[in-house]
Amino acid sequence: MSLLRRSVGLGLLALPVLIVVLCQTRRAQAQHCIWYGECGNSVTVSEKKYNCNYTGPPKPLPEDGREILLSLCPGLVYGNSSVCCDTQQLTTLKGNIQIPLQYLSRCPACFFNFMTLFCELTCSPHQSQFLNATEFSPDPVHNGTNVVRLSYYINQTFADAMYNACKDVQAPSSNVKALSLLCGKSASACTPTNWIQYMFNINNGQVPFDIDPVFSDPPAGMTLMNNHTFGCTESLDDGSEPCSCQDCSETCGPEPVPPPTPPPWTIFGLDAMNVIMWISYMAFLFFFIVALLGCWCYRKRTITSEYGPIQGSNQPLSLNDDPAKSSGQVTCCESLGERFENFLRVTFSQWGSFCVRQPLLVILSSMVLVAACSTGLAYMRVTTDPVELWSAPHSQARQEKDYFDQHFGPFFRTEQLIITTPWTEWFIFESMTGQDIPFAPIFNLSLLHQILDLQTDIENLEADYNGQKVTLNDICVSPLAPDNNNCAILSVLNYFQNSHEVLDHNVSDAFYTYYDYHTHFMLCASSPVDFDVHLHDPCMGTFGGPVFPWLVLGGYEGKAYNNATALVITLPVGNYLNNTDKLGKALAWEKEFISFMKNYSNPNLTIAFSSERSIEDEIDRESNSDIATIVISYVIMFVYVSLALGRIHSFQTLLVDSKISLGIAGILIVLSSVASSLGIFSYAGVPLTLIVIEVIPFIVLAVGVDNIFIIVQTFQRDERMQHEELHQQIGRVLGDVAPSMFLSSVSETVAFFLGSLSHMPAVKTFSLFAGLAIIIDFVLQISCFISLLGLDIKRQERNRLDILCCVKLPEGQEEKTEGILFRFFKKIYAPFILNEWMRPLVVALFVGMLSFSIAVTDKVEIGLDQRLSMPDDSYVLDYFGNLTQYLQTGPPVYFVVRDGHDYRTSFGQNQVCGGVGCNNDSLVQQIYTASRMVDYSRINATPSSWLDDYFDWVKPRSICCRYFNDTGAFCNASVVDPSCVQCRPLTPEGKRNPNGTDFMRFLPMFLSDNPNIKCGKGGHAAYSTAVVLKDNNTNVGATYFMSYHSILTNSSVSIDSMKMARELAHNISVSMGSDSKTDRVFPYSVFYVFYEQYLTIAYDTARNLGVSLVSIFVVSTVLLGFELWSALLVSLTIAMILVNMFGVMWLWGISLNAVSLVNLVMSCGISVEFCSHIVRAFSISTKSTRVERAEEALAHMGSSVFSGITLTKFGGILILALSKSQIFQVFYFRMYLAIVLLGATHGLIFLPVLLSYAGPSVNKAKAMAARHRFTGTEREHLLKY
Repeated sequence: MSLLRRSVGLGLLALPVLIVVLCQTRRAQAQHCIWYGECGNSVTVSEKKYNCNYTGPPKPLPEDGREILLSLCPGLVYGNSSVCCDTQQLTTLKGNIQIPLQYLSRCPACFFNFMTLFCELTCSPHQSQFLNATEFSPDPVHNGTNVVRLSYYINQTFADAMYNACKDVQAPSSNVKALSLLCGKSASACTPTNWIQYMFNINNGQVPFDIDPVFSDPPAGMTLMNNHTFGCTESLDDGSEPCSCQDCSETCGPEPVPPPTPPPWTIFGLDAMNVIMWISYMAFLFFFIVALLGCWCYRKRTITSEYGPIQGSNQPLSLNDDPAKSSGQVTCCESLGERFENFLRVTFSQWGSFCVRQPLLVILSSMVLVAACSTGLAYMRVTTDPVELWSAPHSQARQEKDYFDQHFGPFFRTEQLIITTPWTEWFIFESMTGQDIPFAPIFNLSLLHQILDLQTDIENLEADYNGQKVTLNDICVSPLAPDNNNCAILSVLNYFQNSHEVLDHNVSDAFYTYYDYHTHFMLCASSPVDFDVHLHDPCMGTFGGPVFPWLVLGGYEGKAYNNATALVITLPVGNYLNNTDKLGKALAWEKEFISFMKNYSNPNLTIAFSSERSIEDEIDRESNSDIATIVISYVIMFVYVSLALGRIHSFQTLLVDSKISLGIAGILIVLSSVASSLGIFSYAGVPLTLIVIEVIPFIVLAVGVDNIFIIVQTFQRDERMQHEELHQQIGRVLGDVAPSMFLSSVSETVAFFLGSLSHMPAVKTFSLFAGLAIIIDFVLQISCFISLLGLDIKRQERNRLDILCCVKLPEGQEEKTEGILFRFFKKIYAPFILNEWMRPLVVALFVGMLSFSIAVTDKVEIGLDQRLSMPDDSYVLDYFGNLTQYLQTGPPVYFVVRDGHDYRTSFGQNQVCGGVGCNNDSLVQQIYTASRMVDYSRINATPSSWLDDYFDWVKPRSICCRYFNDTGAFCNASVVDPSCVQCRPLTPEGKRNPNGTDFMRFLPMFLSDNPNIKCGKGGHAAYSTAVVLKDNNTNVGATYFMSYHSILTNSSVSIDSMKMARELAHNISVSMGSDSKTDRVFPYSVFYVFYEQYLTIAYDTARNLGVSLVSIFVVSTVLLGFELWSALLVSLTIAMILVNMFGVMWLWGISLNAVSLVNLVMSCGISVEFCSHIVRAFSISTKSTRVERAEEALAHMGSSVFSGITLTKFGGILILALSKSQIFQVFYFRMYLAIVLLGATHGLIFLPVLLSYAGPSVNKAKAMAARHRFTGTEREHLLKY
């Protein structure tokens, strides 16, 4: 009638009848139908029906049909609702669009456009304008004609608009885009045309007849369907809001840009630290050389030469002269220091004399003490659990892991195979489209059958646990249990239902292969949630869930799944927090699995595999295999100590002068101190670690052996004074050396005990055990060993054989001679090192080493390559290598919302969800935004959101949420029962997200609903463990939202991933209004507990070593008689050793982690041994110049330190290089060798030179006391060198 009014308005009154006739004719043509109602069953899809051919006008719908039309196609509801479909067709349409509804309705504009396409197809009163039925078949049952094929003319503009509105819509439960599930291929390969073609393809199993979409050139008299569309940024006429950013990238604004990576710190284009240290070193050399030349020139003008035989000058202007050597006023500190020194000497002398006089009492008392302490070993508990070893109980990661385990259950155990083939021949599959598709060799049908046989054999494995048979079905994860008890096996073979028969399915003729395993694989890889596709078998796994290609394929790029060179089979096994019986069954089956895989052989397959218990098993095996290496190492050190202690005067007295028995006794004392320390802490319930067992004997042996050599060699060089008895002589010797031993032992003990403040369990435990063992060793050495030394000296003086003490040789003349090593140090080494021209070279060399080490300290890598923890011959090494090479995604990361968030209110829901109406900074939206910056955030996928899927599931147009009207019980979508009613009414209120009691009423139903072909949003499989219901299902407790990390190729990436996830979670917490110190949201992934230490390890290392150095400085200050400068030089030298250790770590590729930190703490302790004895000997020397005092200290203590630590350790360390354990080779052989070499060079080369330049002045009080003590005795000659 509009045309008629327009004609009247134009004044064409002369042709009224003609206009009316034309108008009616055109209207009849516009409303011409091509079908109406349903007729016979489809030949291709038997459970679906054809539409009946009908060319008459549209017909009005009854009331029930109008209600369905209003819910599906509100744009067609006007007037009397005359349309080209009946109520049954609308019911069928409603059923057919359930899956798209559940995925696409997240974006109202997308779903509106989608429904426009199908509403116009099914019911439009203008069908004949864009639909053309081309094939028909008779329907004798209804005496009509079926439409079996038609062409649908669609404007490309409409197709593009529909696609653009839908292309970003997410499928939260699957972490993929919805089009990946609805397009027959991945979302990245989906286009507007091939999406519509796939939906209308009869082979997809959803369309009962062929629909040919045509996007151009309609026949004469027809037009292209081009209804109005909405963009995803637009609101709908019914008030629906624009799509969320997660589902519509256009609403997100510009692509998020990660902050720029800070540029490296450079100067002149070079590394800044290198430049700074190079300039600093050059400046030091310049001023040092100028100072030396100035002093040398000044001396030349005033003094003939400072150096007599060895700098014996007493000239007042000598560079090496001690300006305080004159008998000036004794200061208070000097007097106090001398008194303290005298107190220690007298105390230890009296104690040593007592031990020699009462050897039986002392030895028996020591044995009783050791026995009592060592009895605690009966309670010894060794920790091999990596979590207990590396993560502190109160650490953030540990607390978050415990929270996750307690609320959601521990993360499942993983058994995994990565399968490749030595075959190299690729093959081509020719598709129906004529396209040649290359396939990697691993997809050879024969190989797939062999891999399926292997998988089946693994499923059928039986293990024995306490007499019970355990199979995979007893322990596996079954996400749909009890409705579906099949194990969740993530394998490409689950696309074929793990069946040889399905794998061999083939539909082809002489010309084409319509369906075989190639086409099925390509379909399932692109659309893994397909339940049932015509010609094709279901893609869903037998366990009822999808198998995503990035989890089961490896070695491909992008979406080219056919290029995958590896297949990955993952068997998730249940993990149990407090059920030791179930955990024991899992462990038993895993052991059988590992044994089976080790013995499996197939020349066509190369398999790398791992089990959840593999790493712990291999660490245990590694420890056992290294026992022989460790024993040989200690035996070499024991033999050396036993032989080197003796001073052989002649071949005739070899067995008399040897001290094998004393050496063995000394070693047993060292081991007893270790056993006592272990026993005491075992009494206290402190668990041991492998590091404690492997490292503590090493350090205690270093300290103990050094003290043994100092005691024995000092006694051997000493001469017994007239009228002095043996017990007095040994007591006097002990009084001379014990203060030095006491200094080193207390310094190390305090340093180690303070090191136990570390948060890392491995470092904490090591420090506690080591500190106690060292102090026990010191006590035993000044008591039990002194008594044994007295007995051994008596044996030697009586000319009795060592070991065979009952055998006595004839008396002979014994000459007191100096040891070869002592003579070497006294006559050759000390004068050479302290030579006038050698000392500047030493300073320049060591300062250069220090400068280099400072420059590279910040370049030492942080972390631990997990491959280093495995033996060289471990099968896990192959797995680690393949893991990095082939896997396409990293481990899952869970963003946990702690208990306390209110999901029942719109405010609380919008803070979390990611759909329409949700906050722009909601939890889901922030994770999604992070996933768009994967290289920065390390978040690789959009999060699976139970809340968004629940909202889709509960929508009134969906048939997912229904309940029995009479009982209120849940009614699954697959149930056909008229008493089942929709959960939510199709009203404005019903269309909103549920709140309050409605929210909690239907949530348990959602979490119990298994996904099926009619409702793919059921939450049982994906979310049954993700939501904790509390208060009798009236409230929501803790929940999680899962995403994935990107591939974690090394420790650095893993550390960065955890750091970025925590930063993201903190931002989410802030946006959710968290006002407490504990974030409301935290991220959790299985590797966090192992890598958290690396977030603060640089700080922990600096703190531990700094505290140790400060403690050494304080203890040294006190025990050196309050000589502040001496203590400072000790601390300075030890600090140089530690810094140089970092330089060695950088050069040798040793990363900073808990193992290397333990070794650094240990090196701090051992360095005390190298330095403190030399400094104390220097401080008590009464020689006239610093050079002479340094020479005396180096000659007397240097030889003992060299033979006691350096040579003892060197032989044992070299054996560690033969270990099969990579961690031993890297962190023990390399670091131990560096510790010994750096300690020896600094203690025996640099420190004497430093003392000769800047050593403390002679303590006048000590010098006067020494003169007073020695004057008139046989030791008076010692006052002169």
